Amino acid sequence: MTGRDDCAWGPGMMGGGYWQRGDGTPVETLHQARQRADTFADRLNLRVGEVMQFSKNFYAELQTHDGKLATEILVDPSDGDTGIEYGPAMMWNTDYGMHQRGRTETRISPAEAQERAQKWLHDRGSDLTVGEAEAFPGYYTLHTLRSGEISGMLSVNASTGAVWDHTWHGIYITTS
Repeated sequence: MTGRDDCAWGPGMMGGGYWQRGDGTPVETLHQARQRADTFADRLNLRVGEVMQFSKNFYAELQTHDGKLATEILVDPSDGDTGIEYGPAMMWNTDYGMHQRGRTETRISPAEAQERAQKWLHDRGSDLTVGEAEAFPGYYTLHTLRSGEISGMLSVNASTGAVWDHTWHGIYITTS
């Protein structure tokens, strides 16, 4: 990268500081992941909401101080590197993603996002169902469920209805 401790990318690829190098210490618990997420959220003047542990990473929702969902981040369990989640949070988020200036109109309601996500899974022969659509700027994220239990997640673009499966998480472990 740049040889610095932090990498600046985000709106317009300038400024933002949307990635933070870890200290090399493994992150093994939800509490440790929340601490890393808190440090990152402070840089964006946000706060941490839900934190989830998967077999390949930790995931956290960041919120504005009034509780509105802002963006999603990942914490690398091997070294604590923390940054905006790739995929929808990076590419579709109209407030905190790479294409902030490309703001688009919300044409898909939360209910329609849920229907599109369920159809997308069904069309691929999946027996998974989807949970409630959580609205982020420019897109929705939904948990995928197996027998009512979280299995993973996917997102739906709020303008186009495109679906993006979060294939990078691995197996769901727990939530705080």
